[in-house]
Amino acid sequence: MKARSLVFDLFGDYLRYRGGEVRLRGLVALMECFDVPEATVRVTATRMRKEGWLDSRREGRETVYALTDTAWELLDEGRARIFQRARGPWDGQWHMIVYSVPETERTLREQLRKKLAWFGFGPLSSAIWLSPHDRTDQVLHAYADTPAVQLDTFRSRSKGLEADRDIAGRAWELEKLNRDYAELLEIYRPRLTEYRAGALQGPAALTERMQLIHDYRLFPFRDPDLPPELLPTGWHGRLAHDVFLEAHGLLRHPAEAYIDELISEA
Repeated sequence: MKARSLVFDLFGDYLRYRGGEVRLRGLVALMECFDVPEATVRVTATRMRKEGWLDSRREGRETVYALTDTAWELLDEGRARIFQRARGPWDGQWHMIVYSVPETERTLREQLRKKLAWFGFGPLSSAIWLSPHDRTDQVLHAYADTPAVQLDTFRSRSKGLEADRDIAGRAWELEKLNRDYAELLEIYRPRLTEYRAGALQGPAALTERMQLIHDYRLFPFRDPDLPPELLPTGWHGRLAHDVFLEAHGLLRHPAEAYIDELISEA
């Protein structure tokens, strides 16, 4: 787990509920749980401030860090994608985005593709992305102030369920994703008994919960949260999500208790 990601996760899962800020020495104490040395914490915090992710202020001889509004927006967006799943029947509509980005803006084009994937869109072709969920407004909002990105949106139906399943298979690597979900279940499903018994306390609970978040957090980039009728037989994604939620909840109290202890002593 990289120091930068740990800072985001600590704010998103813990510090946001404890005033939304932390003294530098408190952040150093938290990061020590993950074997991140103080010098690295200081460098990481400074870089994140320069990049616009952290604000800082002085309280006497202490530096206090808090996330910027931009960083909070990113965290809230990520939290929704990680913790929420679409419910209810699918209406059979595909929501499509056709984009155009100048050849001179290759970095911007790659950023757009990552953003589309984050919102659950998959590539039907290089410039045509689609989703069974209506999230086009979120993409349009994200690039409203980027004139180099031209976005056109459409809604469409295929000729039937067989065609829909074929489209899903072409737009996303579902078989590979399903195997990765199965591997995640092999790791964490057997541990639920231990979590339920409260066997992990203190730093063990904190590091285990953060590792769980780290291991699961990239799945929403790859999983479009498709309706059940479009998924391969034997799909593990929903069960993996349920196991993640249960494990995350079971480790919450001991992890938070340890964080409160660390911050109060720092």
